[in-house]
Amino acid sequence: MNKGTYRVTTFGCQMNAHDSERLSGLLEDAGFVQATGDSADVVVLNTCAVRENADQKLYGTLGMLVQEKEKNPDLQIAVGGCLAQKDRGEILRRAPWVDVVFGTHNVNALPVLLARAKSQKEAQIEILESLEVFPSDLPSKRESSYSAWVSISVGCNNSCTFCIVPALRGKEKDRRAGEILDEIKALVDDGVVEVTLLGQNVNSYGVEFGEKEAFADLLRACGEIEGLERVRFTSPHPRDFTEEVILAMKETANVVPQLHMPLQSGSDRILKAMRRSYRKERYLEIIDQVRHHIPNAAITTDIIVGFPGENDEDLAETIDVVQKARFAMAYTFQYSKRPGTPAAELPDQIPPELVQVRFEKLLKVVNEIAWQESKKQVGKKVEVLVAPREGKKDSETHRLSGRTPENRLVHFAYEESQKIRPGDFVTTEITYAAPYHLVADAGCEVRRSKAGDLWEVRQTDKGNAVSLGMPVLIKSS
Repeated sequence: MNKGTYRVTTFGCQMNAHDSERLSGLLEDAGFVQATGDSADVVVLNTCAVRENADQKLYGTLGMLVQEKEKNPDLQIAVGGCLAQKDRGEILRRAPWVDVVFGTHNVNALPVLLARAKSQKEAQIEILESLEVFPSDLPSKRESSYSAWVSISVGCNNSCTFCIVPALRGKEKDRRAGEILDEIKALVDDGVVEVTLLGQNVNSYGVEFGEKEAFADLLRACGEIEGLERVRFTSPHPRDFTEEVILAMKETANVVPQLHMPLQSGSDRILKAMRRSYRKERYLEIIDQVRHHIPNAAITTDIIVGFPGENDEDLAETIDVVQKARFAMAYTFQYSKRPGTPAAELPDQIPPELVQVRFEKLLKVVNEIAWQESKKQVGKKVEVLVAPREGKKDSETHRLSGRTPENRLVHFAYEESQKIRPGDFVTTEITYAAPYHLVADAGCEVRRSKAGDLWEVRQTDKGNAVSLGMPVLIKSS
């Protein structure tokens, strides 16, 4: 029974994007179909609460949706995710045209809440304080034929003073390895060639059942899955990162040589104020260990500029780490107060104009090093996992795009006769480097995959459907 159409919009991180796939799967199980145009009968906003402007983005979007609701009174609007968990009744106070508000712990309740709101003709709020159903146990509507996220844990046991995630996602809850591996095997049977293991702190995985090296063991077990070509993970925490994990990365053929290791600050004084349970020296030791065992590893990081009490010397310490670690990319953020976090109450909040100056100074160094690291790729042959076309640009340049095992973005030339599909692999030679992408204009060799076959079948089923892509993802900044 077709109950109408739906649209899911995601604000935030990979964890939210993974939840959105589950929300889509739940709605389709309940009889809804994904909207192909701008209009829909159900609009779901899966929110983020990490960045300062997260609430502005939400209420700005809701302000536009009220116009849609005036044209179509039967339109249902649901708000879920981290901001819903935090603001609860505030959302309905500021946007009384919303029909459903649900939290991070009860994603599975969405279809029931929508039905209840319609039958009772009043808004429904349901915010649970603990996880009811593990996200990956729910049905999923994956729109990528070749890549998938797999949650290995949810929640976080850390207490970083700038972060509100533990309050919204709860304490860490781990899945048993057998369940994770069964899910991955099912995904591979469905054509997936790449998975990303997700957790707020993946390398503390196993804490619930007292297995110290559970994450390293899980990586090695992924290496035994036939047909699984690439395994990624995000995000680890330096506190729990062990040499055993590095060895598992090195020794497991399908675990990619890429690591995202959040730094946040290079100043020991600021790291202490952040309650990050490592210091600069330990962080650099981990980087050195990774480089020793996996020389070609591409390492990325997160850095916060302008944390309360930060001074020029602290920024200099951070720049020193950036210069020594030589990150392929650093996601740099200007500190912003988040209500409910300890850091919001700290003295010595930095004026925004000074934060901007420091941010630009750091960004200049980050970009210079990223470009230097990219230039080292010129002349190398790389294998690229092909992504969907991204519209007009690909047609004009006559290039397609994809990622190397190190997660570097490559735009590569090809021949129409090669009939390359998303999910196929190509081998090509890098001819040009920019700071955050590479170009390969020397032509390519194609290795076709089951994922590409599946994409082709789905395209045929959809008739004149557009290229596959993930649910709409709006990154907070």
